[in-house]
Amino acid sequence: MTKLKNILALDDEPSMRRLLEISLKQAGYQPVLAENGREALDILRQGGIDLVISDLHMPVMDGLKLLATMQQEGIDVPSIIVTAQGEISTAIEAMKLGASDYILRPFDLSTLEIAIERALSLSRLKLENRYLRAEASQDTQLIGQSPAMQKLQQAIRQVAPEKATTLIAGETGTGKELVAQAIHQLSPRKDALFVAVNCAAIPGDMLESELFGHERGAFTGAVKNRIGKFEMADGGTLFLDEVTEMPIGLQAKLLRALQQGVIERLGSNRSLPVDIRVVAATNRDPLQAIADGKLREDLYYRLNVFRIDLPPLRERKSDIPALATHFLKPRGLSLDDAAAQTLQTYTWPGNIRELQNILERAAIICGGDTISTEHLPTDITQHATLATTTTAVPEAMTLATQANMSLPIATETLEKDMIRTALQQTKGNKSKAARLLDISERSLWYKLSRYKLEDNNDQESPLPD
Repeated sequence: MTKLKNILALDDEPSMRRLLEISLKQAGYQPVLAENGREALDILRQGGIDLVISDLHMPVMDGLKLLATMQQEGIDVPSIIVTAQGEISTAIEAMKLGASDYILRPFDLSTLEIAIERALSLSRLKLENRYLRAEASQDTQLIGQSPAMQKLQQAIRQVAPEKATTLIAGETGTGKELVAQAIHQLSPRKDALFVAVNCAAIPGDMLESELFGHERGAFTGAVKNRIGKFEMADGGTLFLDEVTEMPIGLQAKLLRALQQGVIERLGSNRSLPVDIRVVAATNRDPLQAIADGKLREDLYYRLNVFRIDLPPLRERKSDIPALATHFLKPRGLSLDDAAAQTLQTYTWPGNIRELQNILERAAIICGGDTISTEHLPTDITQHATLATTTTAVPEAMTLATQANMSLPIATETLEKDMIRTALQQTKGNKSKAARLLDISERSLWYKLSRYKLEDNNDQESPLPD
């Protein structure tokens, strides 16, 4: 259920305040009353007000002065001015100071309701535009028809219609935010905002304000009120990326917000109800994160109502040609068959993000309309050569089998051949050779020493720490 809108109505006449109070209640809003601009300003500074309805002429602080002060302090709350027939020029001046609309007195309930709906809609539209521009620049398509992708798409269709919190686990670069956006777009909340927060990218001492907002003066540098991502996502979806990087103390406040559906801005003791659907993501093993003290166990169970595990790109290599076509199409480029085959031999530790970056680099140096293997990084082409070399059993391995050699000796023969090939392809660069062989550099140094594959100088070099 969407929260009841709090509307601040101010007028110095008690009878007018009473009329506004009754009218707002009948229209389904929660009225908050004030006698003048100064009293209204104190209320606005506490937060939680969705709209202001103000008379122009009041003692202590009038409507124009209130609007000017709100603008100066950054109190971004829509407002409606109530004015008399002969004061339209003053009402226009009020709109220049940030008022959303004005109505003439006397007014009836339907006129008031229309003005309120229009002002709230305009405010919401301004907020949405900030995020829709960012979303429009992002690619939200899930590409691929591999079995792993079909299973993922089925899971998204199952959970999207529900409000259940969802935990997405997957390596860096697998597209966790794309999956969260797909869940939002297929949900009943698709017309509201999708708000993303990268918990790893925001310093811990700033993250609480980013999530829950703050009041003016709540801390040094808080010169104006600010709504947080929870309030922005009201009615929509809040995506918490890398949630295990959130400070453990802040996780307790997050848990309370999820359980009770209310938040408090920093510097305020007023509880604000929010209606959001939370999708969280992590590139860690959640259970290991709990064991390492990075994730509260009770928060994990609250987030893990529905779990989605994203497959790494190396487990869905059949999708690489389709992904490449998708990334290259805006540039009018294509990938030849040899390059596509080369890309499918690589292990992709950086997943889809790494693939996209490599294709972007290839597009820059291509110089034509087709990307071939010569435009791909050396590491990838060398890895493909090594993979081709080791697909068939080497001749030495065959001879070893024919001579009834033991399994340890045969394994040693194969390892030697693969190490020699890797070193040849990388021109002796041991770091690159270790990556091609998918082993640590320390392991490579150990095998070089054990099999005496290095010259004397290298043999005397100490193993890396």
